[in-house]
Amino acid sequence: MSPRLADVAVKAGVSEATVSRVLNDKAGVSPATRQAVLAALDILGYERPPRLQQRSAGLIGLITPELDNPIFPAFAQIIEQGLSMQGFTAVLCTQVPGGVTEDAFTEVLIERGVAGIVFVSGLHADSTADTERYNRLAARRLPIVLINGYAPGVSAPFISTDDRAAIRQSVSHLVSLGHERIGLAIGPRRFVPVLRKVAAFRDVASGSADLVEHTFFSVEGGRAAALSLVSRGCTAVICGSDLMALGAIRAIRDLGMTVPGDVSVIGFDDSPLVGFTDPPLTTVRQPVQAMGTAAVQMLLDEIAGIPGPKSEFVFQPELVVRGSTGSGPRVR
Repeated sequence: MSPRLADVAVKAGVSEATVSRVLNDKAGVSPATRQAVLAALDILGYERPPRLQQRSAGLIGLITPELDNPIFPAFAQIIEQGLSMQGFTAVLCTQVPGGVTEDAFTEVLIERGVAGIVFVSGLHADSTADTERYNRLAARRLPIVLINGYAPGVSAPFISTDDRAAIRQSVSHLVSLGHERIGLAIGPRRFVPVLRKVAAFRDVASGSADLVEHTFFSVEGGRAAALSLVSRGCTAVICGSDLMALGAIRAIRDLGMTVPGDVSVIGFDDSPLVGFTDPPLTTVRQPVQAMGTAAVQMLLDEIAGIPGPKSEFVFQPELVVRGSTGSGPRVR
């Protein structure tokens, strides 16, 4: 199907004349604008003209946890887009419980000749796992970048959200609303982001330091944790993911209470659509765009022989206040 110039122009944010110049491979268009038009073609489902179909510059592995949690597809999309704009093709490997392991995926990717691998919340985030597997990859001169979960001693770039800042922002917001008994619903103890959030919570929520429930990063996990925390007198619950927060809201309603009338709830991630839940969810936004873009650039620099610092780059989160938090009992 031939592309409609008007549709592509609107999607790319350019004029129809610019679209025509790109489709006919004419000069006078900046690389960024040309890429925006090509991306619009792809998004709208049009096939690129043969003259614009370039050969992939190489394959890049992208290993993520299961995609049930919306934050992981968000990371995958940003990273895939960034790689595509540089001519690379992402090979997405999604882990599911009982399925192919991270190590098995890694070996398959190496066999396919990938130029590098991005790991999102992989075994590097598990404080009990053997992280020497990543140094062995570095010894094979395979460029890697690891997102969310710092492992000291691994010679690779790490990109993380500031988990401590996320908790400080959440607790500060709830305290300003008058909440005194604040609970933390969080995932298993072994994960680095969990350990950091718990440590920060105990530092800044001294009166609530024992109100921590470790569970799973799921709706069911959030529901179970909230039932326990609310039964212990919590008037606010901070959750380790947006899915957990949705479970917490369900639990509070099952108890015949309201959000935020009786209990306030804060999520983590700012997943797509949580602004449209009932009530719209107050959450801590991970800077996915900036983190994914940085991961792509660091990996491509490594591939190009421009090694970057083998350390952790920490990105600041942002508290997005919506309708699931309200006044605590002290100020009612």
